[in-house]
Amino acid sequence: MKELMLGNKALARGLYEAGCMIISSYPGTPSTEITEEAAKYDDIYCEWAPNEKVALEVAHGATVGGRRSACAMKHVGLNVAADPLFTISYQGLNAGLVVCVADDPGMHSSQNEQDSRHYAVAAKIPMLEPSDSEESRIFAKRAFEISERFNTPVLIKMCTRVSHSQSVVEPEERIVPKQVPYEKDPTKVMMTVNSRNAHVRVEQRTLDLIAYAEESDLNRVEMGDPSFGIITSSTSYQYAREVFGEKASILKLGMVYPLPEKLIRDFAAKVDRVIVLEELDPFIENHCKQLGIQVSGKDTFPICGEFSQNLVRSRMGMEVPETITIEEDIPVRPPVMCAGCPHRGIFYALKKNNCMVYGDIGCYTLGAVAPLNAMDLNVCMGASCSGLHGFNLAMGREGEKRSVGVIGDSTFIHSGMTGITDISYNMTNSTVIILDNSITGMTGHQQNPTTGKNLRGEPAGKVDLESLCRALGFERVRVVDPYDLEQTDKVLKEELEAEAPSIIISRRPCVMIKGTVHKPPIVPREDKCGGCKACMQIGCPAISVREKKVKIDNTLCIGCEVCTQMCRTGALTKG
Repeated sequence: MKELMLGNKALARGLYEAGCMIISSYPGTPSTEITEEAAKYDDIYCEWAPNEKVALEVAHGATVGGRRSACAMKHVGLNVAADPLFTISYQGLNAGLVVCVADDPGMHSSQNEQDSRHYAVAAKIPMLEPSDSEESRIFAKRAFEISERFNTPVLIKMCTRVSHSQSVVEPEERIVPKQVPYEKDPTKVMMTVNSRNAHVRVEQRTLDLIAYAEESDLNRVEMGDPSFGIITSSTSYQYAREVFGEKASILKLGMVYPLPEKLIRDFAAKVDRVIVLEELDPFIENHCKQLGIQVSGKDTFPICGEFSQNLVRSRMGMEVPETITIEEDIPVRPPVMCAGCPHRGIFYALKKNNCMVYGDIGCYTLGAVAPLNAMDLNVCMGASCSGLHGFNLAMGREGEKRSVGVIGDSTFIHSGMTGITDISYNMTNSTVIILDNSITGMTGHQQNPTTGKNLRGEPAGKVDLESLCRALGFERVRVVDPYDLEQTDKVLKEELEAEAPSIIISRRPCVMIKGTVHKPPIVPREDKCGGCKACMQIGCPAISVREKKVKIDNTLCIGCEVCTQMCRTGALTKG
């Protein structure tokens, strides 16, 4: 029976149908739903790992044990998983291994716009790139076949538009291959001679995969008007079809590494002009040029940002259909933390104390926007801890007394532990604030090792952050409630003055966690409000001032009482 599915859901369906038994992942938009959807199948063991490196190692270990396995991550997560990926490419597998990575052109929810296709080249492993939901399902199954045929992990590259758009899928039955027996093989220990021999095998494998790409139906020619031909892949294929219609000549590449050579030359010979349509880097374009084929690509289409049908039309000199526009000058609505967000209190204290804040990756990155403006920079998961240590090495005591690192509980488990170990071991008087909101917030409320629940919400082992930090060498570990502004400010000042490494755990559950019971909304007293706007300094979307009087939006306010602590006139009272 046909069904509309998100690309991520369809990919999960393909993993299920292929007999995948184990999936270990770390959540990251736009990849998160792959594992969440797979977890709905009781036949697949699914888990959230502490980070992507661990996830890939778990999945690889499962393939050594003879079961088809997979992991999923976003593009920057592949950076974390790169260490095992490169060696697994040499070592090989026992059963199929599929690594799902979702890129984010346009950076809808990411700190960079890297192109994951380069990892396929660097790790010397094949990469498939579906262009819709049905291909996502099919490619997942084909990826396992390629993995086992060529003894290699296989990357499936999604992107935001494919991951989060819906198209028709035709589900099929699940077929589970027999478990492959484990046998000792000394040549799989990657050292000296073994590694050198493995590299030779990998290079031959690449040649074999090129031959496969020449004949595979994953790559197909759709001939039409020979005046120009388009070489494309992924969602760009959909744009090409919508813009140029059925008469266009298109070489649609489903296997983007290794790329075919003869197939591309033959296609180019059939058309008068070749255009390469691809988002981000000139990956296919450069391959064509290396083959001696004259093509247009990044001289026509941008190297930055996400494409659209109208962008393609515009760059091709075609008429762009009229679109509906709003003439009024509407104010920009920046992203904002939720009403009652526990992170707001700690960022208010940091701004009040004029701290240099080394940020990290999570919903608390929104502490950088107005009116809090309380984050100086961020780099990647865990960099707040080690980056702060480096800052203080350069700045000395002057820096230690006014700088902090902030990191969420899930991010801390992901990559923060090694950073704070560097602080405690090498003894800078650095203060790291762990924002413990009891969930992985930004990617949609996934569990993590600090919550006491696993991916399916069942009871699981729980990391005790206080005990862990002390075990890593910190004698000063303080816990604050960020709703208590006076306590938060007091502890922050004390730890900045302390001549020792310190941890502050800001603990209050995310207000959006299902089942959380909130207090009644705050009650505004207009007769006591002088219109000073002190309450506006925390940037809570439930608070506004109109006609010089404070207003509370009862549909947003959760009664956290932070604003009542900022009001000097008593104009804000408990509900």
